[in-house]
Amino acid sequence: MTSLMRAVRSLDPERAHGLAIAALNVWNRMGAPGGRKGDRFPRLATRVAGLDFANPVGIAAGLDKDGRAIDGLFALGAGAVEIGTLTPLPQAGNPRPRLFRLAEDEAVVNRYGFKNQGLAAGVARAAAARRRGVLGINVGANKDAADRVADYRTGVAAAVGTGRADYVAINISSPNTPGLRDLQQGAALAELLAAANAVRGTTPLFLKVAPDLDSATLDGITRAGIEAGIGALVIGNTTVSRPGGLRSAAVGEAGGLSGRPLAPLARQRLRDFRVASGGTLTLVAAGGIGDGSEAYARIRAGASLVQLYTALAFGGPGLVWRIVSDLDALLARDGFAHVADAVGVD
Repeated sequence: MTSLMRAVRSLDPERAHGLAIAALNVWNRMGAPGGRKGDRFPRLATRVAGLDFANPVGIAAGLDKDGRAIDGLFALGAGAVEIGTLTPLPQAGNPRPRLFRLAEDEAVVNRYGFKNQGLAAGVARAAAARRRGVLGINVGANKDAADRVADYRTGVAAAVGTGRADYVAINISSPNTPGLRDLQQGAALAELLAAANAVRGTTPLFLKVAPDLDSATLDGITRAGIEAGIGALVIGNTTVSRPGGLRSAAVGEAGGLSGRPLAPLARQRLRDFRVASGGTLTLVAAGGIGDGSEAYARIRAGASLVQLYTALAFGGPGLVWRIVSDLDALLARDGFAHVADAVGVD
């Protein structure tokens, strides 16, 4: 599997992405070792939003957009897998090329634009998958939707209706759908969360926001999340900013930057939300997490869960297991009996 991933990384980035998902499916059907190996560390078991996670390391939305590799991703040892973003209607996304590998920086720039086969196809795959951990379904709005709030309501209802989504994530963080991030503001966000709450039943809602936020927007999101009773806030998606010192030729491409250079910004936004909410919002850290030390730092900064995406393109499929193992060792070193005890200690 590792040698195959090396070969895949030598290809065009978007083709490599598709082949990696296909390889995970094949690997799983051939009898992927480990299965539920991610639950071998009792210290890492945690409960978030009423859900039991074998460990706090999850796969972020965007990696498996259409739910094609759910079983294979769980077999890597992840405590959770989040598929999507799924939109009500199939969507081709933005014109190619739209994915760029910044190898020298261990980063990626993408402008996919919610490319996916639509809710019906993704939800059907989720329903057919074996349950080996917590499964999240991430939903969004079609680019040309006349009523984006209606699209989110449709997405939440469909994900909940299958009985297969343990939680539904509302994605208003992508920079690649014009105007989408406007839903992070004031009355628009309150309306969106109310519409989603009306159809979610007892399934927890997670809200995914961007790292590119000013203080007023951050405070508004915090208030709206608390008032709506969301299960968790996911911080965050890619950034439209470009940190200094990037070396790769594709750094000037339009789109969202993810990977190692995103870590300082994502870490700071996590701390900002922890302070703004006074610890009353459950936080999920995503962006720039590539090893156990960074995952542990996010937990100590206030994250109850962490999510991986871009780092897998550089660290390979064994990265999940390494981070899970390292987290257990770090918690033991510092005398924590349970991962929840370390959340926000810094």
